[in-house]
Amino acid sequence: MIYTNSLIYIEIHDSEIPWLKIFTHETHKEFSECSQDERMMIFNALDLIEKEMIRYFNPEKINMASFGNMLPRVHWHIMGRFHNDSYFPEPMWGAKQRVGDAKIAPMEPFIEELKAILASRLVVS
Repeated sequence: MIYTNSLIYIEIHDSEIPWLKIFTHETHKEFSECSQDERMMIFNALDLIEKEMIRYFNPEKINMASFGNMLPRVHWHIMGRFHNDSYFPEPMWGAKQRVGDAKIAPMEPFIEELKAILASRLVVS
């Protein structure tokens, strides 16, 4: 876990691409079941993470998804995508297209910077 507050927590997904997941602490099956505060916190986290991924990794595209078919609880995926990752242009859950050779900046400095940004800007009211 890289970040937590009283409403959400954020984890790293082990992948060849930058990929984070945002969860609510409360177990909700659907996004509409979340409180207004939870929904706003998720959107604020998505916004901050997307901007920081673009700044740091310079991906071709940012993908965001909320499925919950395998894990029937509210959570969001946010991924930096690259033309030469193993699955592009398919989703990361799709068919592998090639052996990826994306030259991606190291994740550790990004995570340390992101932790500080999230701690200072995701304020629970």
